[in-house]
Amino acid sequence: MAVPLTQLGREEARRLGDALLDEPIELCVTSQFQRARETADIALAGRDVPRLVVPELNDPLVGCYEGAALTDYRTWAHASASSVAPADGGESRIAIVTRYARGFRLLLERPEKSILAVCHSLPVAYALAAREGREPTVNVPIVDHATPYPFTRDELDRATTLLEEWVAAPTW
Repeated sequence: MAVPLTQLGREEARRLGDALLDEPIELCVTSQFQRARETADIALAGRDVPRLVVPELNDPLVGCYEGAALTDYRTWAHASASSVAPADGGESRIAIVTRYARGFRLLLERPEKSILAVCHSLPVAYALAAREGREPTVNVPIVDHATPYPFTRDELDRATTLLEEWVAAPTW
């Protein structure tokens, strides 16, 4: 479902562009979602930065919770094992983390030294927690939109390895 940015989202994207103005960016990676691509367009306006869509960084498929309040999905998720997927085509949390780790590995395989990834709160939250040595948990904090969260290549590699290890032996 195509969901464009709101006026607030467009303002946040402009602020992101201001924050990244002096940063060398060799590649911009986005999810497939319209709002991620639109954020990148606004943030990088006037810059000639190649783009790459990485579907592995898409929002999770939440099945029967699509279009519902986030609290409804979170209530279900808190009561369900990480291996269980929501009805109607949703992804389990193990599948979600597997997909995000695969997306991060794709970034790590790229030759560019500076990559801007414009994606969604959940992959960023998992990466930030893993960078700090924390495995995925039932309740993942929501991160600020259109905010730079710089990672070194080594930090992203360590975070991705932690996520891959968790997927191999999930703790919930």
